[in-house]
Amino acid sequence: MIKAVFSDIDQTLFSHKSKTVPSSAIRAVDEMMNKGIKFYLCSGRNAYLIRKSGVYDFIRPDGIVTMNGAQAIIGDESIYLHPIPEDVVDALIKFAKRLRFGLTLIEEKEGHINMIDERVISAHEKYGTRFPQPRTFPDHYDRVVYQAIAYCDAFDESLFLPHLKECKTARWDEYAVYIMPKDCDKSKGAKAVMKHLGLDMSECLCIGDDENDIEMIENAGVGIAMGNALDMVKSKADYVTDTVDHDGFYKAMKHYGLVK
Repeated sequence: MIKAVFSDIDQTLFSHKSKTVPSSAIRAVDEMMNKGIKFYLCSGRNAYLIRKSGVYDFIRPDGIVTMNGAQAIIGDESIYLHPIPEDVVDALIKFAKRLRFGLTLIEEKEGHINMIDERVISAHEKYGTRFPQPRTFPDHYDRVVYQAIAYCDAFDESLFLPHLKECKTARWDEYAVYIMPKDCDKSKGAKAVMKHLGLDMSECLCIGDDENDIEMIENAGVGIAMGNALDMVKSKADYVTDTVDHDGFYKAMKHYGLVK
């Protein structure tokens, strides 16, 4: 029996075409929460950027999993945190300076970027987000970082990633890629929430569309891919629903009997 639902935001719950959450999805979330099913947003963004996305104008979740699983928040409490090692952050800064690409370092409550160029602007415009406050990064970063974003193409990524032995990437734009610890992903944050609730991952449903959603889809009791999802995501899902703009979220919940 499904007792909790974890949903990606962009192009799963929030449409980039209409710049809103479809009314059918809002009704589905309300119905599930009224029935006692817990609902959590699960995003690559940090808590600040999730608030800025506007999704809270439509949905009030029981909690959030942020920064691709590096943090899980219930209420005002962080129940799980998984930082990037300091030496890895310092290495990233050196590569960003050497290869001249934008680098965002995301902390628990804020983030900073080293530079803003056309690649940074392009990626943020596509997703309707604002880039963080620019800051000159010292060779040794003096704050705890949970996730990074490199604004570079796949070639530049291939130059620095082999040197970051403890990290992996998940690309979300032609010129933007998440960087996170190898043992960190959205499923880790979801597992932390389920453990906090005294529940097993077999009792949750996870839904998403992009590369960074694969692990949570694989590890859930039920894993769903949106109709607009990447093929690699669809291949890992138990069920493929319709697209975000054709009531895909609602149809998925109805398919599994969570809503009428």
